[in-house]
Amino acid sequence: MTNNFSLHPVDETSANVLNDRGLRYGLVDTSDRESFAEWIQADSRGFHGAIMSQEQVDSTIAGVAYRRTVGVWDETLVEPQIPVATTSSWTEQLTVPGGRSIDAWAISSVTVSPTHRRRGIARALLEGELKSAAAMGLPLAMLTVSESTIYGRFGFGPAVFASALTIDAKRATFTSNQRPGRLQPVSPSDFRDKAPELFERIRTSTPGQIEIWPLRWEQIAGVAPGDEEHNKNTRIVRFDDEAGAPRGFVVYRVTGGSADFTKHKLTVDYLLAESSDAYEALWRFVLEVDLVHEVNSDLRSIDEPLLWHLTDRRAVTATPTDHLWLRILDVPAALQARRYEAPARICFDISDSLGFAHGTFLLEVDEAGAAHATPVDEVPSGAAAVALTINELSSLYLGGVAVDSLVASGRVRELTPGAALVLERTFHSPVAPWLSVWF
Repeated sequence: MTNNFSLHPVDETSANVLNDRGLRYGLVDTSDRESFAEWIQADSRGFHGAIMSQEQVDSTIAGVAYRRTVGVWDETLVEPQIPVATTSSWTEQLTVPGGRSIDAWAISSVTVSPTHRRRGIARALLEGELKSAAAMGLPLAMLTVSESTIYGRFGFGPAVFASALTIDAKRATFTSNQRPGRLQPVSPSDFRDKAPELFERIRTSTPGQIEIWPLRWEQIAGVAPGDEEHNKNTRIVRFDDEAGAPRGFVVYRVTGGSADFTKHKLTVDYLLAESSDAYEALWRFVLEVDLVHEVNSDLRSIDEPLLWHLTDRRAVTATPTDHLWLRILDVPAALQARRYEAPARICFDISDSLGFAHGTFLLEVDEAGAAHATPVDEVPSGAAAVALTINELSSLYLGGVAVDSLVASGRVRELTPGAALVLERTFHSPVAPWLSVWF
């Protein structure tokens, strides 16, 4: 594996493909502030963002310079120094079932200028990222997506889903009395100092979570340059247990109410809880703020405990969406990295159009949930066997996707009777996978 992933060269095949189309594909020197700033502005343009201020550019440079930054340039343009396509990637820790985390190739900032669409640039970029990750020995790649129709063709499958919650605060009554502990308003600096450590204590308890980088914590806290209106409305409340130790935070904003002061909306930007007491107290707080009639929160778990705390579940409207997509590159390494819920022998006949994971593999899980996976020539006698593409195995990997749904939709095919039940029993995660941020 390349030790310094940020300097790993771009894929030669993708570079040649784009060169034949009059385009240059290469790494951005993130120590060259001018070149990096041009890339940052191109990235913002790709997501229809505004031209970034110098303060925003400086903050971004400081926050993401450690990543592998890739651009595509068209040197026939009036401004050839501005990339027409971008990607950013780095080695990230992904939590998997069993309280573990593994190295994964995180891919972000995938953009192509509207002027250069339909020229095969995105394909070259993504195939280049996957080849680079495989060359560095990483078992899988991952991304959060703004457009869900693109990534299936590269072997990705949705593995973690999220819910957007809209809550009628007037109907949201709790079933129990308030628990012990104390709430207090705190500054962004207190959150920035204490929340990352608290998060790391609990990160490996939920499959799908990743390490959160410092710039993202600053953005959550409302102190990073950017949307000043958003930042100035940000408020933070901390929950301390009876011993006075911080056990949770909620970051929120209250807006609206100009026509009717009782009709404010409260948006929960981030809620972090280490204990059930902290979780209930923080949700109770935001749902009982005076003069608020609606509470909204994105990127919550699809199995959010809040609904079970309320006397009227219909006070909450939950809209699910796909959030984290995974792409397994090394089947044995990925399968052996997580723990499983039941002993089993499962054979996977995997199709992979890009060739990284094509073949037949046997997974053997012992009584303790530890696994061994190896390529095999044919389905061994006595093993539960299924046929599927790498997309489906990637979706199933974290244990949050129902096997029966994939069988019913024709995406997984049983090669031996009852194989789907064995697969479901073995892969299921008792904790719903959840990722609390975008990247």
